[in-house]
Amino acid sequence: MLKNLKLLGLIICLTITNVSHAEDADYGRPGEGQRVDDGTEFKVCADQDNLPYSNSKMEGFENKIAEVLAKDLGKKLTYQFWYDRMGFLRNTLNARKCDVVMGTTPDNDALRTSKPYYRSGHVFIYKKDSGLNITNWDSPDLKKTVIGIVGQSPATIPLNDHGLLGNARPYRMQRDLNLPPSYLVDDVVKGDIDVAVVWGPIGGYFAKQSKVPLEVVMIPEYENENVKGKEFWNISIGVRKADKERIALIQGALDRNKDKIEQILNEYGIPHVPVVEGDSLMKTYRKGKTQTQEKRGDAIPKTE
Repeated sequence: MLKNLKLLGLIICLTITNVSHAEDADYGRPGEGQRVDDGTEFKVCADQDNLPYSNSKMEGFENKIAEVLAKDLGKKLTYQFWYDRMGFLRNTLNARKCDVVMGTTPDNDALRTSKPYYRSGHVFIYKKDSGLNITNWDSPDLKKTVIGIVGQSPATIPLNDHGLLGNARPYRMQRDLNLPPSYLVDDVVKGDIDVAVVWGPIGGYFAKQSKVPLEVVMIPEYENENVKGKEFWNISIGVRKADKERIALIQGALDRNKDKIEQILNEYGIPHVPVVEGDSLMKTYRKGKTQTQEKRGDAIPKTE
């Protein structure tokens, strides 16, 4: 679920959810045999244990969207599973064991991508019966809570800007595979933390699954205050750079099935907002550099 955000430095958590694919060139391991695509499969590269995105039981929302697209294109839906972390592309897409990555940023330079098909952001998650009223980073109730947050994620920027680091309980960027994908939301339910700040698809889905009623509040965009704290991202489908025809077919299927995709996102509790055309990683990165230069002024060396 989005995934070459390392250019921003601080936006590392998204590289783990769905954009950890930027490190690989367009080939697999030397000497490995490569699958021959006979044109009959819609073969997806996915994680076997990464709800709400995907799992081996086909229970994720990306599994369901892939089903819609494969049916539209008249192809058999198949998978190559691999844990979604460093080496994912090298061992799946670029080894030609599969052809489609269901979630990435639209300007991931390791992939050829579709137009964005949804957009999400970070959310606050807390118990409905907690008495808390949290709508943004200025909400007074935040100052009296323990806040679970993924270390070095974009949301740590506004957390710091609002003097809330002392309230934070940081979590690892890359999930311990001994823990379920729901671990951060689970800690809200258990009372180990009062509020979870988490990427929308993860938070929304597991809050909907929870037996304890939880509030899910989308965090307002923070890009204008500090671009490194950008909360919202467009998400696209990716294929190999050379696969122009494949991505054109996929784009057609996406365009024809917008209503079905919207229904799947809603059924899974995925918080989403309208796609912002032209919003991109590189645009954000350049904007961040400009802001930094403006703040530093004449102190910037001419060779920088």
